[in-house]
Amino acid sequence: MTFSINSEIAFTYLLAKKKQTLVASLGVMFGISIYIFMNSLITGTNEYFEKITLSSTPHIRLYRDQEMSKPTMLDGFAGDSTVNLISNPKMVNQDDRIDNPNALIQFLKTNSQVIAISPQITANVFCSNGNVQESGNVSGVNIMEQDRMFDITSTMIAGNIKDLHSNPNGIIIGSGMAKNLSLQLGDNITVTASNGLAQRLRVTGIFRTTIKNVDQTKCYVNITIVQQLLQKDRSYITDVYVNLKDYTQANRIGEQLTALTGYTAETWQSANEQSIAARMIRDMIANSVVITILIVAGFGIYNILNMMIYEKIKEIAILKATGFAGKHVISIFIFQALLIGILGSVAGIIFGWGLSKGSSMIYIGKGNLEYLPISFYVQHYAKGSLFGIVTSFFAGYIPALRASDIDPVEIIRG
Repeated sequence: MTFSINSEIAFTYLLAKKKQTLVASLGVMFGISIYIFMNSLITGTNEYFEKITLSSTPHIRLYRDQEMSKPTMLDGFAGDSTVNLISNPKMVNQDDRIDNPNALIQFLKTNSQVIAISPQITANVFCSNGNVQESGNVSGVNIMEQDRMFDITSTMIAGNIKDLHSNPNGIIIGSGMAKNLSLQLGDNITVTASNGLAQRLRVTGIFRTTIKNVDQTKCYVNITIVQQLLQKDRSYITDVYVNLKDYTQANRIGEQLTALTGYTAETWQSANEQSIAARMIRDMIANSVVITILIVAGFGIYNILNMMIYEKIKEIAILKATGFAGKHVISIFIFQALLIGILGSVAGIIFGWGLSKGSSMIYIGKGNLEYLPISFYVQHYAKGSLFGIVTSFFAGYIPALRASDIDPVEIIRG
């Protein structure tokens, strides 16, 4: 008994029931196409929100965390002769500066995973133009390093970041603040810190991220401006932003940096836990929908093959009476199921790609999102077709086992 005979019989059974074969293949096609589309949409959406998150959040932020009062602080003063307890501990009053920031930056540059470093200081301020005043926060940065990290250039709608680099009294403001204060390129703005110190700065650029809270409150200046506003020395730095080659490794490298430097490492994952939770929920919903569709398609194949066995029960009995073993009968129906799965997979890949491509042309036009975010990855198509074929295999295997147990004598007598 050769495989070619089994395959020829399987082909004959499939062609004899063209409508049933078509319906089963369409079920697989629909399941795979939806699998591809849903994964492409969810992955594209996740990548879009990650891009938005990483456009304003560093992969790792190093800073000095506030320390709670501990009994060990009293132990050093009172010695071991007493037991020291602290009731209702408070935060220790300490400077939040990074010690010797230049040395820290040089150390970070030796790490092969680090691709960008940006020291900075942030201060809450009031920005005013005449009698109009807006609250905001100003970041003292090296604008060239900041641009390398967050691609600020792509958000600029007026001016150039190089103008801030060359102008010590320049400021780059968000489009929302520029609108609220009626500011244009070249205008002057007064920035006042919480301690009452003020600086008169010239608007050298206006950016627009389409994130309302950022555009209405955020400003960029040179580091020395914030140091002057806070009455700090030239070595005063509170944060060091770090970007990595592979941002998914931020947690691991952050732990290493904390152990080596003693500073707290806040990763982009820990700073955006709600966004990551939302991504996990989206993935779970998409996978649940897709798996349900493929299971339904599998039951469709099972029902069709099951009906085919009942309709062909006499032919199966004759095959077994003429020398076909149970394993040959199993191979016939599994071959049918696999053919249905392969046909459905090929059609599903084509239809899924077309559906994804068409959806990627849907115009959204909100914020900086122009079109529906759709990703195109080979693994989505490969996993979808594999899932369809595996589902088809098991959908054909169960009725095939029943067909192999048929007693030809009882069937022929009946």
